[in-house]
Amino acid sequence: MSDFNEQIISEFRENNGHVTTAGFGSNLVLLHTTGARTGVEHVSPVMSIRDGDAWLVVASAGGRPRHPAWYFNLLRQPETSIETPEGTVAVTATDLDGEEHARAWGKIIARAPGFAGYQERAVERRIPVLRLVRNA
Repeated sequence: MSDFNEQIISEFRENNGHVTTAGFGSNLVLLHTTGARTGVEHVSPVMSIRDGDAWLVVASAGGRPRHPAWYFNLLRQPETSIETPEGTVAVTATDLDGEEHARAWGKIIARAPGFAGYQERAVERRIPVLRLVRNA
């Protein structure tokens, strides 16, 4: 894990989910995944937007040519957990497509316009959006 991510995770946990570094504010969750190939547990800070009782997260990787590793981990094991300012929540991830992806992408761009630039840089791939729904 990068030093930057470790700093973000520490700040998130110390400040009830509020991260001043890089202007993240209260728009992050800490996503817990298990490595699809390694079986190693990972924690990734990811930008999120509330969507009713669910969270939308973006697998942008900053516009890099490949999806982030956590995206592949969620495809393989969609039942996981996230840390939110309210605590840890068990969730199931769904990779959105078609109209659902377009609607969610519109919400994301409206809240965080910088993601449009990530999509421009990621010319060869459509940036995935996942919905994380609280488990019953």
